[in-house]
Amino acid sequence: MTYSVSVGPVTVGGDQPLVLIAGPCVIENEEHTLRTAAALCEIAEQVGGTLIFKASYDKANRTSVLSYRGPGLDAGLEILAKVKQETGLPVLSDVHDVSQIAAAAEVLDVLQIPAFLSRQTDLLVAAGKTGKVVNIKKGQFQAPWDVENAVGKVQSTGNDQILLTERGASFGYNNLVTDMRSLVIMRETGCPVVFDATHSVQLPGGAGSSSAGQREFVAPLSRAAVATGIDALFWEVHDAPELALCDGPNSLPLSDIAPLWRQMMALDRLVKERGE
Repeated sequence: MTYSVSVGPVTVGGDQPLVLIAGPCVIENEEHTLRTAAALCEIAEQVGGTLIFKASYDKANRTSVLSYRGPGLDAGLEILAKVKQETGLPVLSDVHDVSQIAAAAEVLDVLQIPAFLSRQTDLLVAAGKTGKVVNIKKGQFQAPWDVENAVGKVQSTGNDQILLTERGASFGYNNLVTDMRSLVIMRETGCPVVFDATHSVQLPGGAGSSSAGQREFVAPLSRAAVATGIDALFWEVHDAPELALCDGPNSLPLSDIAPLWRQMMALDRLVKERGE
């Protein structure tokens, strides 16, 4: 069994039910972000699920220099602070540089280390020093047992509030594959484990100047991951994925979330032998 991590009012890990981390890939504007957060709150209430809201204020690793990155640190954190105020949800966003850490920690409940930066010692240590929950996304280039080194960097600060996220491994050109064994292996660290189903079906750079994706595989991969006994699922969602400014091809339509979430919760109860 993993230990548990407190994310605001939400507990991830231990013997707790599956948590959903969900939201748009990037903050497109304030109105859209608040509307999406409110819609997810309504869905959570309908299905009886537990939710952490995610949205990036900056996507620094976009394929093209012309790709939309988000509103930036200051404006993005202001919007995420409004999400917390209006919905009561804990919030998660990416940090890309040590210079962002202090401001981000004032607002965010979870500081997320992007997969491409999962070996950046200074970034991991700075995030750990905040005392905030740190979500380390395993690099597409890393073996699951290698995350122990990243965990150690955060723990060197005295902070053991750590989540580990699988988001697929590079498999040839413009493709990712998920080895479900990695979810079991990463849980051996004791950290709660998250499966990022929507990024795992991304085709990096697959559309030339942007990434493509195969959202039709989000549901089956999510079911497989929940069946291993993970602690949380990570879904990027959008009310109109075809119009999304980032990661539309691998984002789930908001209208599909409720029935799929119910299915994941039922499977989680079955796997963890939890009654109704």
